[in-house]
Amino acid sequence: MTTMLPNLVGASNIYGAGMLELGMSFSMEQLVIDNDIIGMSRYAKRGIDVRKSTLAYDVIREVGIGNDFLGNADTMRNIDLPSRPRTFDRNMYETWVKAGSMDPVDIAHEIVTDILANHRPEPISNYARKEIDKIIAEADRRKKP
Repeated sequence: MTTMLPNLVGASNIYGAGMLELGMSFSMEQLVIDNDIIGMSRYAKRGIDVRKSTLAYDVIREVGIGNDFLGNADTMRNIDLPSRPRTFDRNMYETWVKAGSMDPVDIAHEIVTDILANHRPEPISNYARKEIDKIIAEADRRKKP
């Protein structure tokens, strides 16, 4: 799914989430993955948060140029700052293997299974229900000769 360009020009709706085969089929797992991608794209559009804590100036001085920043606690604390995807595991390889080596599709499948089993949508408000009923009644009134 390509979302960055439509997002950068201000599209309010990103088309194609969950679609496969040019929209001939649909995957709930792909929808979950695409939701992560759209979220990352929207996060990137907001820009980079630049302040003392995100610049890590002190850490850069401490670690030094050409040394290992990935092993630094500050880096690990901030590694998810760009976004918080649910399906992309950003752990180091050994940690990923110990956690079961799940790829994004496996993780998305678990999320889909959980949603289907446990999600209970909030009912719409009485106000919204009344407004919808008014719209339907008006459409019915216009339809009748």
